[in-house]
Amino acid sequence: MNIQKVGMIGCGFVGATCAFSLVQSGLFSEMVLIDANREKAIGEAMDLSHGTSYLAPMKIYAGDYSDLKDAGLIIITAGANQKPDETRLDLVKRNVAIFKDIIPKIKAQNCEGILLIVSNPVDILTYVAYKLSGFPASRVIGSGTVLDTARFKYLLGERLNVDSRNIHAYIIGEHGDSELAVWSQAMVAGIHINHFSELRGSFNHHQEVMQEIYEDVRDSAYEIIKRKGATYYGIAVAVKRIAEAIVRNQHTILPVSTLMTGQFGISDLCLSIPSVLCQNGVEMVVDLYLNDDETKKLQASAKALSEVIADLDLDPAA
Repeated sequence: MNIQKVGMIGCGFVGATCAFSLVQSGLFSEMVLIDANREKAIGEAMDLSHGTSYLAPMKIYAGDYSDLKDAGLIIITAGANQKPDETRLDLVKRNVAIFKDIIPKIKAQNCEGILLIVSNPVDILTYVAYKLSGFPASRVIGSGTVLDTARFKYLLGERLNVDSRNIHAYIIGEHGDSELAVWSQAMVAGIHINHFSELRGSFNHHQEVMQEIYEDVRDSAYEIIKRKGATYYGIAVAVKRIAEAIVRNQHTILPVSTLMTGQFGISDLCLSIPSVLCQNGVEMVVDLYLNDDETKKLQASAKALSEVIADLDLDPAA
């Protein structure tokens, strides 16, 4: 396995932008692009390659599934686009059908790399990829709420007039309408968000502002899609951050989507929870402290996903 080789399956807006972000990162020496439209993959590979004279040397080419055999990281962005006013869960049947085609082709290569699922609904499709691939759960990861958490930190930083990199706060659960903000553990430079906001005089109507920020995070994708048709820059940066944690074996804690095995009373589905990421994938799920209200909301989010999974036929031949 070559940890510096990445495969990108899907060369639409998200896939191409993620590829561009990774080319600039210097993390990889080789990238293979795969798309149902091979001409699109060839064109993207050509376009990306032409910029490498000003970046670190990198081999970029359009390929097929056999090229993934030694890839350390395989990123899947392929799938139907989310339409205005369509929830991520509405996408599920269309994209599960696509995954039934993609995942067996990856499995056939006997890959030892990590699968990173970006397609939506990401928590459902991460679970689908896990079941269809037969890979260990640690090696099947979804981008989860890494982007939602970035949006959360950005909006808090704007409201508090502080560098968002000094904010430690998470969005967890479904990457979708039932996600929740972990306000009980939100900190700024080690100071609880409630106390820090008082010091800054930022939240005049605390509960109302908290709800407003949460709703802005939750609905961000809808607002962007309504205005420009798709979201891709934010997720491209999030994917680069996840890739960095894996390739550089950083043991970074990020809220990726991963298999639950009893944490928070939840089992047999993938959910976005802060987890330690390293070169082997998910090393552990962090036992994040939640108050009673947050625990109930997380379990409700899990229930919503479980009900969708129960209606899926995960037979690859179906």
